[in-house]
Formats: sequence, C-alpha cells, structure tokens
Amino acid sequence: MESVKFKWLERFNLFLVGFIPGLLFPVLFMWVYLNRYYPGDLSFIETIKVLYPGVLMGKMLMLSIMPNLILVFVFYKTESFKLASGILLGGMPYFIASIFML
Repeated sequence: MESVKFKWLERFNLFLVGFIPGLLFPVLFMWVYLNRYYPGDLSFIETIKVLYPGVLMGKMLMLSIMPNLILVFVFYKTESFKLASGILLGGMPYFIASIFML
C-alpha cells in the first residue's frame, strides 16, 4: 500500500519553515501557560525574572517544549521529515537550557 502524501504539505516541507515556529512556539506556549495558571499580577517578563534563577524555570522550559514534540510527531507521521526536523532543532536550545537549569 502506497503512503498517503498531502499535496499542500509538500510545498511546505522545508527545514526553515519548521525551524522558525520551533523557536517561537515554546515562548508562545510559556506565555499562555503563565498568563493562565501562574498566580500573581506580574507581567510575563517580570514573571520570567522571578522564575529564572530557580529550578522552576528549567521545568517551565521542559513544559514549553511539549507542543513542539506533538508537532514533530504529527509531521513525522505525514512524512514531512524536513519540517519535523526543523521543529525539533528549533526546540533544542530550550531543551539544552532546561537541562542546565535543573
């Protein structure tokens, strides 16, 4: 049985198209998560400054990488390997930083 390829996805099967969102999605997810669940009236930047020296920032970075991993799984299953590798490598700086903060 032949694998199903989506024609519209073949145009976007580029590394850079995955790398840019791979860098931006963790920051966006962290912003949404902190605004929704973090108690307090601090702004996003002030909250990051409060969390930065501690272990909690490393855990927050680990949590913010999860949407990237879901996207990597979806694009890998649709055989868009360059797009999946771009998203995965876009999230690597966050992963490395979170390892050093734990």
